[in-house]
Amino acid sequence: MQSANMALVTTSDGGFLMKKIFAFTIVALTAITMVFAGGASEDDGVYTFATDATWPPFEFIDENGTLTGFEVELIPLIGEHVGVTMTVENIPWDTIFAGLANGQYDGVASGVTITDERKMTMDFSTPIANQGQVVIVMTDSSVQSVDDLTGLKVGVQIGTTGDFALDDYDVDRRQYDDIGLAIQDMINGNIDACVCDSQIASDFVLANENYSGILRIAGEPFTDELIAIAVQKGNTELLDLINQGLAAMEEDGSLAALKAKWNIL
Repeated sequence: MQSANMALVTTSDGGFLMKKIFAFTIVALTAITMVFAGGASEDDGVYTFATDATWPPFEFIDENGTLTGFEVELIPLIGEHVGVTMTVENIPWDTIFAGLANGQYDGVASGVTITDERKMTMDFSTPIANQGQVVIVMTDSSVQSVDDLTGLKVGVQIGTTGDFALDDYDVDRRQYDDIGLAIQDMINGNIDACVCDSQIASDFVLANENYSGILRIAGEPFTDELIAIAVQKGNTELLDLINQGLAAMEEDGSLAALKAKWNIL
């Protein structure tokens, strides 16, 4: 009401008064815009990372329904070392990179392998692990290496580097939503072998007592892959924070301790 009365003033200095009202309005609107425009996570010191919790020991849901794993614990520790908050959310793999591109979260920490194709659309941190693709078979299988898979039915998780690695081999590829489903299908006798990351294979074959004496790893890894944390292309501010945190963890020994906890090679 006060502003309406002021707008009706017709004295000789009324123009000056109206200019003051206009200037005040612009300042107020600018302040409001600045408040609401700061919605990006980097503005409030909180960063969110997506992970597909189907890849133990990197990320998975434990028997208590808790999201856990090497990268799930790594991300908050990186944040602690650089003085910001970093959190992890469980996101399906088939939408994970689209969500990164759309800005739904700030990064992806989900056993992501650095590839030339991915470098075109996202940036990567310092590598956090080095793992290759291996073959998992039943203990009584005659398969000894990837070269023995010719003509056989081989299960992979769709869209992963294990899936892509079989492009160079003459196999009957079967794609699954997660590698656990592929392994179960192999146990049921529907496929002959599975291909996945060496760390994932170790978890299923060596660390999972449910598969003790049933599964084995056939031969050595047949690829060499660097695992890193992905961010949006050009997000150097976040990338620098991640790399600084990793360097600090490397220096104080906390990175080595976390890898030892989760049997990360």
